[in-house]
This record gives sequence, structure tokens and C-alpha cells, in this order.
Amino acid sequence: MTNGTGRTLRSRRLVTPDAIPASDPVQNSDPALRPRRLAEFVGQGQGRANLETFIGAARLREEPMDHTLLHGPPGLGKTTMAQIISGELGVGFRATSGPVIARAGDLAALLTNLQPRDVLFIDEIHRLNPAVEEVLYPAMEDFQLDLIIGEGPSARSVRIDLPRFTLVGATTRAGLLTTPLRDRFGINMRMQFYTTAELVQILHRQADKLEMKLAEDGAEEVAKRSRGTPRVAGRLLRRVRDIALVEGAELVTAGLQIKRSPSWVLIRQGLTGWTGVICPVWQTHLVAGLLVWKR
Repeated sequence: MTNGTGRTLRSRRLVTPDAIPASDPVQNSDPALRPRRLAEFVGQGQGRANLETFIGAARLREEPMDHTLLHGPPGLGKTTMAQIISGELGVGFRATSGPVIARAGDLAALLTNLQPRDVLFIDEIHRLNPAVEEVLYPAMEDFQLDLIIGEGPSARSVRIDLPRFTLVGATTRAGLLTTPLRDRFGINMRMQFYTTAELVQILHRQADKLEMKLAEDGAEEVAKRSRGTPRVAGRLLRRVRDIALVEGAELVTAGLQIKRSPSWVLIRQGLTGWTGVICPVWQTHLVAGLLVWKR
């Protein structure tokens, strides 16, 4: 996209120094369902305990927390944890993604507009442009930005002092990080898959916020089919809520049957994940392993 002068306009998300709004793709489709404090976060017991210590120490020293790397499979709460770190520290939160920081100038725009002790979150940090990554090294280590201004014989190096900040990087492929970048993170936290019991807790909290009644056995059935991932559990819960609402059900539980006419979508677990299948008329069905109590 271009403006009236013919210059290319970049997406606001690339270089903006402002916090990402709730409508941004980085955010959850329903941010209200996300925990906001460590005390509300379920799972990741050892990592969460470590972060509580590191955050407490940073607050007592009134210094930024060490740069933190969150890595693990998608959907385990890396973005949520980054937001919680910012909230617990009581500082600003800026978010972007590795692939969209195309030039050193984009990174400079973000870094120079940070306030002292702010958290800068870079998702998919393993996909940073190598040239941008080189500029990030002194920013992480010395809180300085080295830029080349101009070209040819007139080019000169400019060093800019930055406010001391915390970089939180997230990646699903930690093995693709270069050694120099990985070694600059003082805190390394691997996100683990969640147990069924942990997912049940998460589902009950989400059900309360969605104002739906979810029985314990119903929550267990959804949790068992969520592949240890809260994002999958939340998606399944919303679909079960949709079906329960259409059916006029007040309680979602296991082991109870209903009939639906003329046809409906059954969520089931296939070899490649969850798929929707149109079911015949007047047939008794199972919803994501659940049956819905219809009053």
C-alpha cells in the first residue's frame, strides 16, 4: 500500500511503538479468557515458580527482569505468559512478531520508544531477519543500538542509548535460534504439555467466564481430547457451548443422550485432528465425546 507521495506504507504492527490492541492477531480472540496473574495461571508448575522468583527479585531491585525465552509447541500459553510477566512487573507491554520486523529501522522504532523496564515481546523470534538479529545483540546486552546512517563514503555509525528493558522471545522451534541469540537470554523456560487435571481447571474457569454450566465429567471428556493444549481445549469448549445453546441445554455432561433434527455437526477426533462431520437425521450422536443434557 502507498501514500500520496508514492512511499510504501508498512502495516502499523511492524513498527508501531504502541501496545498491540486487543483486536490484533497476536492477542487471543477473547482476551477475557486469559489469566492475567501468575496466581491464575494453571500448569507449568516449575517454570511458573521460577518466574515468580525472578519477577519478585526484579521488582525488589527496581530493575528490568533478565531477557526471557519461552519455547515449546503452539497453544501452550507463551503469549499469555509474556503478558503476565509484564503485568506482574507493572510495566508496559509491546508486542510484535519476528517475520514482520523486516529492517533494522523497524526494530529501532520499537526499541527507542520503550519506557524503562518495559517488556518487548517478539513472537516467532526464530524467524528474525539475520540483519535485524545482528542489531538486536547490542540492544540486549548493552542496551545500545548501533545503526549505520547513509551510504558509501558519507556513511557513519550512530550509537543510541536505550532504556533498560526486558525482551521476551517466544518460539515453537528453539533449535532454529542462533547460538549468539539464544545465549543472550538469561531465563530459559520450556512450556510443557498440560495434564488432564490441569486442563479441567482451565476449562472450568473458561466455562465460568463464558457463563456456561460444565459438569466435572464433561470437562474431563473435553480435556482428554485436547492433546494437552489449552488452545485446543478452549476451541472445543466453544463448539460444545454452541451446540448446547442451540439445543437449549443448561448443563454439559457426559453419558447423557439427545436427539437433534434435521441434522447437525458432530465434532470428533480423527487421525489428523478434529473434524466436522454432518450426521444423519434423527440419529443419536456424541458431541466431542460428550452428550448434552437437554431439559
